[in-house]
Amino acid sequence: QVHLVESGGGLVQAGGSLRLSCAASGTIFNIATLEWYRQAPGRQREWVSLISPGGGATYYANSVKGRFTISSDNAKNTVYLQMDSLKPEDTATYYCAAGLERTTRADLVDYWGQGTQVTVSS
Repeated sequence: QVHLVESGGGLVQAGGSLRLSCAASGTIFNIATLEWYRQAPGRQREWVSLISPGGGATYYANSVKGRFTISSDNAKNTVYLQMDSLKPEDTATYYCAAGLERTTRADLVDYWGQGTQVTVSS
């Protein structure tokens, strides 16, 4: 089993920045992808970004491309999401995810973190 714990959420003004962290533990040697998703109240869970273990490949949703940066630290078993130029529409609960195969679909994710709240004021 894989356990994921997010941190770093908070309240920021539009145009500000936050850095989210996700610490992984457990049986992580076979993880193929590390991802971030977000979900606003009343909305579907949305894929945000993906990184391959080791950081060799990264992908972003069009809505965050150019503003968010995903990275990982293998020594710490941690994945990060640097969020810059935040907009009110970025307000959501952000979830770290790990998969046994590469995917951008929430229904195919194998492991989820508990979520961390990000609120962007206008």
